[in-house]
Amino acid sequence: MSTISGYCHPQFERVREALERNVEEGVEVGASLYVTIEDEPVIDLWGGWKDREHSSTWDEDTIVAVFSATKTVASMAVLMLVERGEIDLYAPVSRYWPEFAQNGKENALVRQLFSHTVGLPAWEPPFSMDQAMDIPFATARLAAQAPWWEPGTRGSYHASSFGHLVGELIRRVTGRTIGEFIAEEIAAPLAADVFVGLKDEIFPRVATVYPADENGPPPPPKVASDTPADAITVERELSARTRLGSFSGQKRDSLKLFNSAEWRRTQFAGSTGHANARGLGRAMAVIANGGTSRGVTLLSPATIAEIFKEQFAGIDSYYLKPIHWGTGYALAPTGEKERGPLPFMRPGARTAYWYGTGGSLSIADVERRMSIGYAMNQCRSGKGAQNGVYYDAIYDSL
Repeated sequence: MSTISGYCHPQFERVREALERNVEEGVEVGASLYVTIEDEPVIDLWGGWKDREHSSTWDEDTIVAVFSATKTVASMAVLMLVERGEIDLYAPVSRYWPEFAQNGKENALVRQLFSHTVGLPAWEPPFSMDQAMDIPFATARLAAQAPWWEPGTRGSYHASSFGHLVGELIRRVTGRTIGEFIAEEIAAPLAADVFVGLKDEIFPRVATVYPADENGPPPPPKVASDTPADAITVERELSARTRLGSFSGQKRDSLKLFNSAEWRRTQFAGSTGHANARGLGRAMAVIANGGTSRGVTLLSPATIAEIFKEQFAGIDSYYLKPIHWGTGYALAPTGEKERGPLPFMRPGARTAYWYGTGGSLSIADVERRMSIGYAMNQCRSGKGAQNGVYYDAIYDSL
């Protein structure tokens, strides 16, 4: 009996085989994969278990913490407000959030806040998870903080702070929390299982997530081997400082935290999202298909084009690896492969993506009009991550 349920077009049989093999061999506990081409699902698979004890199966409506893949849906929320004329990407953030105009951020632009170049990659250390959970307090601290570089002049992944910054921008413009906006304006119209801030009655659908690192902060990143040592000094310092001032870098019991009711209820626009592959894939299909998916139009081609206006290209100070930041998303390289955060990413003129710690994927390939979603509960890092296995199998099948 197959451990995998759902639909897979015969062209992508090797993807189904990879997922089934990984579940049967215990590489995956439970997972889901979803791919659309021309807004039609060619892969919609799920299977395995919600827990290592195999007490509950991973079903069609199972959701799981997808960590920073949340950022792709939060970014879509901002773009929808751009589409409606309620946000101008080229306006100062302070137009919508007056308190932001402090300590050298008076002229910081929305597109910079939205593209990991605004200079607030973390809070000034020391900073704790408890402080991060107090969203009004943590957000006010960011508004008052001086940028760590002149906004727009450097790129550095805002791992923990992105959610507070984007969430507050949306709240100031709409009067709604990021979770409310996503639920009402994205998830409901697209019938997409994507949540930021779970209600308790949804908890039974949530799979237990098993972090790759269950007992402490992630190790410092390795510098790409082809990067000259003297060119990375500032980036090393910023990377270390970012981890000290991020809740993602705090010592913690990850297994306990990320499965807690508090984490599930919290509305961090950049990290506490819960979804399945279908939810992520349906959201990204909007971008992949020119703004319309499942008969619902959320964006225009002109707004989607803003995503691909590169805001930074070079060594990202958080990862110490090359990256291309577009507007709200990372962009695939356009030339040769690079040793970026996801080294398996293939070059593409218009591919927007991001991922979550442990492996979840959220991708829109506009050239191929293809979206990809992947969600799983056994997180893996480095060469052990399976996202690249599925990604290669999908692209090799085209």
